[in-house]
Amino acid sequence: MKYVDEFRDSDLIGRACDEIRRLAEPGRHYRLMEVCGGHTHAIYRFGLKDVLPENIELIHGPGCPVCVLPMGRIDDGLALARDPNVIFAAFGDMMRVPGAQGSPLEHKARGLDVRIVYSPSDALKLARTNPDRHVMFFAIGFETTAPSTALTLMRARAEGIRNFSVFCNHVTIIPAIRAILDSPDMRLDGFLGPGHVSTVIGCRPYEWIAATEHKPIVVSGFEPVDMLQSIVMLLRQLREGRSVVENQYTRVVPWEGNRAALRALAEVFELRPYFEWRGLGFISQSALQLRDAYAAWDAERVFRVPGVRVTDPKAAQCGEVLKGVLKPHQCKLFGRECTPEHPVGALMVSSEGSCAAYYNYEHRKTAASLRVLTPA
Repeated sequence: MKYVDEFRDSDLIGRACDEIRRLAEPGRHYRLMEVCGGHTHAIYRFGLKDVLPENIELIHGPGCPVCVLPMGRIDDGLALARDPNVIFAAFGDMMRVPGAQGSPLEHKARGLDVRIVYSPSDALKLARTNPDRHVMFFAIGFETTAPSTALTLMRARAEGIRNFSVFCNHVTIIPAIRAILDSPDMRLDGFLGPGHVSTVIGCRPYEWIAATEHKPIVVSGFEPVDMLQSIVMLLRQLREGRSVVENQYTRVVPWEGNRAALRALAEVFELRPYFEWRGLGFISQSALQLRDAYAAWDAERVFRVPGVRVTDPKAAQCGEVLKGVLKPHQCKLFGRECTPEHPVGALMVSSEGSCAAYYNYEHRKTAASLRVLTPA
């Protein structure tokens, strides 16, 4: 198959659903975690939850980098942006994410120079065109986006551009999965592995999940046929008592990963000893920091960072949703105090956030159904 409509073919979807119903054993409850936020959105966007048997439960994982960033890191970055000589540059996903003192967009309304960029190279271009200002790029993302940050830093160093720095918040997926598996209140039968991250790191890093934790994992694409086929592959493993890593997304994901991207990451970054994750706490070697060779472009060394630590609002249950303990609608604030227009937590803002996905598709669908059933 070569075209996107082929991966949405109703006949293929129907056949995959039939196979899932055949493989799902009656009386057994399956808990499958989709690690990636892109998968969560696909599940709700395409209504995949509604075509699965009731004994298959999809658990939303921590694969949204904006969502797992603690409020203190946002406040740290914005504290540096208060310098009138600094231009704060970030992806659009970050603009409405609340820190303790407000979101980047709210700080822009207060007069800070906050700008949306579509890539790290756009931020570097800002530095070239504003030589009298310092451009700080608020870098965020898993291994998916980290190579573009690395290549931009390599270019900045090669060109000797010193009015540019990176406030690095890149995180890595494997320690987060390990933290989920170590959580005492979490029982999982298998994983839908993240497709985007795997285009960079490949499939081999997941082998310990199957070998040590005895959980099957299938790296999946994002279209309906991709995800249903991946669930079929997981159910086959579970039925046969196997636990291996399988790659459903072979048209994009090489088993060994993207070696050029991995070389760029190795040159520019090293692992941080510890990094705080929203809902998961401090996880060792779970994030990236710039190597000493790039210290001149490291915002955390160029500037004095406050090191703010802020807990989420007490009523918000972002951490429990991120760990898969709660579904989005089970949060006390969901759809009431916390909406996309007035978010309390990052999960309601990000394009990969599970709360935003549930609100935009499932919640609105339920609300529309109620309006139809309720007489005027």
